[in-house]
Formats: sequence, C-alpha cells, structure tokens
Amino acid sequence: MVVYHLSTECYPVAKVGGLADVVGALPKYQNKIKGVEAKVVMPWYNKSFVHDHEFDIVFDGFIHQGLNMLQVQVMKEKTDALGFELYMVRIPGLLDRENPYGYQDESFQFLAFQHGVLHWLSAMKIRPDVLHCHDYHTGLVPFMIEHCSEFEFLKGVKTIGTIHNGEYQGMMSWNMANYMPSFDSYKWGLMDWNGFINPLASMIKCSHAFTTVSEGYLEELFISFRGLESLVRQEFGKAYGIINGIDAEVWNPETDPMLDFNFTIKNAVAQKKKNKEKLCKEYGLKPELPLFAFIGRFATEKGADFLPDVVWKSIKQSYGALNIMILGSGNSYIENKLKEYEYTYSNLALDLGYKEHLSHKIYASADFLLMPSRVEPCGLNQMYSMKYGTVPVVRYTGGLRDTVEDISTGGAGINFTYPGVDDIVHAMNRALGIYNQKGMMKDLIHANMSFDFAWEKSAEKYIALYNN
Repeated sequence: MVVYHLSTECYPVAKVGGLADVVGALPKYQNKIKGVEAKVVMPWYNKSFVHDHEFDIVFDGFIHQGLNMLQVQVMKEKTDALGFELYMVRIPGLLDRENPYGYQDESFQFLAFQHGVLHWLSAMKIRPDVLHCHDYHTGLVPFMIEHCSEFEFLKGVKTIGTIHNGEYQGMMSWNMANYMPSFDSYKWGLMDWNGFINPLASMIKCSHAFTTVSEGYLEELFISFRGLESLVRQEFGKAYGIINGIDAEVWNPETDPMLDFNFTIKNAVAQKKKNKEKLCKEYGLKPELPLFAFIGRFATEKGADFLPDVVWKSIKQSYGALNIMILGSGNSYIENKLKEYEYTYSNLALDLGYKEHLSHKIYASADFLLMPSRVEPCGLNQMYSMKYGTVPVVRYTGGLRDTVEDISTGGAGINFTYPGVDDIVHAMNRALGIYNQKGMMKDLIHANMSFDFAWEKSAEKYIALYNN
C-alpha cells in the first residue's frame, strides 16, 4: 500500500503547530507496518532543513493558474532522513517563502500547491493507493481528482481527509475558481458552503472518509464547527476519531539531547529537580517554588487571552508562592501585557517566539503545564508534559478530555470545566495543594510517565481505515 500525505507542515522541516508533529511522525510509524509505504509531499520553504540536506529534482513542469503559467518543481530529499520519502513542491513566487502562513495570497498558494502535486502525479503516472489530505490547505484534492479532467489518471484514488483544527476552513470567494484547473461546472456544489468555496467542507463532502484527531473532538464538531455542524452530521457515516500519538524517538526524556539532565521514571524526581534549578537560574525564578508553564500560540482558542489575568490573580492569591514560565507568541496585546507583568513580577518568566529546544527543557523542568484551551482538537503538549513527568492542568475539552483524567477520579491530571480566569486559578490552587504533598507529587510524576501515547496504535488505526 502506497500512501502520500499532503500537508503544509512537517516537523522538522517547517513547524507552526501540532500538524507538523503529526505529519513528521505518522508516516514514519506507518512505514514500520509490513506492506505500507508512506511518503510526505509539502511546499518548499526557505528553511535551514532544506539547505542542510541534499535534494534531487524529480519533476520540472508547468501549470496554468488563471492566465498565469507557473513552473512546478518537485524535489526529493536524497537520504530519507526522516524515515520516509520527503517531496517538496517549489513554485517560484508562491511556494518558495520563509514560512507556511501569513501571506495575503495564501489562497493562491494553497491552490497552486494542490494543483502542482496532482499535475506531477498525473504527468509521471504515479497512482498512490491513498492520498491523505491534512487540513483545509489540501482540502480540494478529493474534489479535483474526481471532477477535474486534467487528473483523469487519478480518478478513483482513495482520499482520506484529516481535520486537525476545524476553526480554520480556508473560505474564499468564487472568483478563485478562475484559478483552479478546469472542472465539471455542474459539480460546483461540492465545493460550496454558504456562497463561498470552503475547502474543508469540500474535503468532508468528497473524501472517502475523514478523521478528526481525537474522538472527543469529533463529538464536539456535531454541535460546534463554525457553521459546518449540519454537514458533519450529514456525513457522520464516514467520520472517525483517531487520537494523535507522540514520536517516542523525539520525545523521550531518557535520550532527549535537548535536556541538560536526562532521566527515567526511576530517577525522575531528582533529575527533574536539576533541570528545574538550571532553568530557574537562567530566567531568575526561585527553584524551591512550584513551576507552572504555558507553551503555545497566543490565540484565543488556546485560552492565551486569559494568561495576563491568570498571572496577576494567581500570584496575588498565593502571595507569590509560585513561578510561571510562558513560551509563545502571537496576539500583540497579550504579548505586551505579559511583558508588563514580567517587569512587575519576579515570579514570571517570559520568552516570546517558538524555540523547540526550550520547549523540551520546560517540559522536563516544570511541575505543572497549563492548557486553558477553548478549543483543543487533540493537543500534543499535554502528552509531551506527561511523558516528561509534568502534571497537566487542562480544560476538559476535545482531545484533552480523551487523554487527561482528573486525580479525583483516579487520573494523574487536573481538569477544569469552564474557560475563564477564575476556573484556571482554582485549578492552579488545587495543584499548589498537591505540590506540597511530596509523596503524591512523586506518584503523579511516575503515573504520567507511565502512559503510552506512542504512534503505533494510531498508525494501525489509520491503515485499517485505508483498507476499509
């Protein structure tokens, strides 16, 4: 079985969020299954990975996007360094930039990527068994291979769509249809939702099956899906929830080269303490105090807008008996408010931006990880924290409720129900009470490190779905 994963992100090539971690790991673990050959196709970026590895040009052609003729180059990484074949699509002026997102012509970018991939496969007579499309950026592929005459060779190839985050759907005006490969015009309704081209809606309509990245998130989409609730209910027969895993070859505190002090479950308490002392010294925090951490984008869906008030209220209520470490970036108001509080409170350490190595150090050092998400389709941060013996403090939603059980019902985490400052601080107060019970903290560290979130089980579920 030959599977091509189509995605705009893939760790460690280009990462913005959890999508990259999934696409960088799932194909690798699928390739460990007998008879499976999984590959990744993504846009070319001007990133260090590209410059540090050698590529062969395996295709050089042209596509038309409206009146524009665009060169399409497909380059394959020579050594399969990631555990799978990696192909990068380069289109000068569109797919040759620094970052995956943030450009005004994103709709043109993603259309060109999808068109370029299918043109390459068709021209080279490459017919995979499965095209696995990740998020809306590749959401029009299932429609294109069935209803665009240019891709007649690919007609009937099984398509699987995965919704990593339904908050983003890629809606665009129907004027953009002029830049697509020609299609059966009477099939326009398969791309339409409320008068717009909606790639995510099209993926749900046209794919053979679609998945969400947790069972809990699938349930939530039936009642809250930014306008697509009725569609997912209509197509529920081909909907599946498959929880993400984590790459144990990357996220392993025993072998992680990014840590100052590696550890196993046997010496976790002592070694985590050493990591914490070093991190606190670097950022001017007091190592004897409990350390809460937040890692992620400063977006409202992540509950990051609560952070400034959470910092102020938790420090005030505890009389300064805690530390808070925040790594992230995004909303400028949140950034500026946190900068102000960092100046005011010595208990707060702030590092703006995303630094992969620092995130590993924080997971290995923190006592508690905060995830106050309004929306969390799966969540990987809580799994990373648990693997590194850090207790997750999470809102009971989406994939968080699938992976983190509260200590009150026999679990090893702390849950709260409503997204809001008071509920978050109340959960932190519960955590403070636990921190002072050293025996309980030791048990929670060991319990969290014992959970198995490896990709093998989820990879098998995807293969079963492909064969369905």
